[in-house]
Amino acid sequence: MIARLRGIVDSIEEGRCVIDVNGVGYLVFCSSRTLGALPDGLATLLIETQVREDAISLYGFFTAAEREWFRLLTTVQGVGAKLGLGILSALSPDQLIGAIAGQDKGALTRAPGVGPKLAIRILTELRDKAGAMPGGGAAALPASEVPKGAVADALSALTNLGYRRAEAEAALAKAVEAHGESASLDVLIRAGLKALAR
Repeated sequence: MIARLRGIVDSIEEGRCVIDVNGVGYLVFCSSRTLGALPDGLATLLIETQVREDAISLYGFFTAAEREWFRLLTTVQGVGAKLGLGILSALSPDQLIGAIAGQDKGALTRAPGVGPKLAIRILTELRDKAGAMPGGGAAALPASEVPKGAVADALSALTNLGYRRAEAEAALAKAVEAHGESASLDVLIRAGLKALAR
């Protein structure tokens, strides 16, 4: 079983990337959160390998918390690997903990493919397990305060680089104040890193 890949990011497509490890290209399916955090050049991904009769599939994660949540989500009937990645694209581990603790069906239905019935099943089956699951180190934001667009992507990138969510949010608030909410992802990440370096 493959548990980790370290190599050059060869290409990124919707929902997947190719990691070149010593000349061998591995096709890895990822959440948009992980794909957005991949650096140019050398990258390390934690891998969940799934073997079926007709295929061996690799699912990649930038953080251990995301991989643990993927494993847990796919234990729920009706949640396959693709849907699990879709949920992790829509909600961070912290937001999942908050949604399950608060029994917030609306937060889960933001993920493509998750209808009200499946959301209720996820909330019911994972209610007792969510508290023991890893998050990003900060309390989940209420749905109304969840960052969107480039700000959300920049927040994901900074937390995946190891900054605490609260620090990253404060740095990005300064970046948005300086450059406006319509600032590009590059500008927000650079400004956020500059603020965090101080």
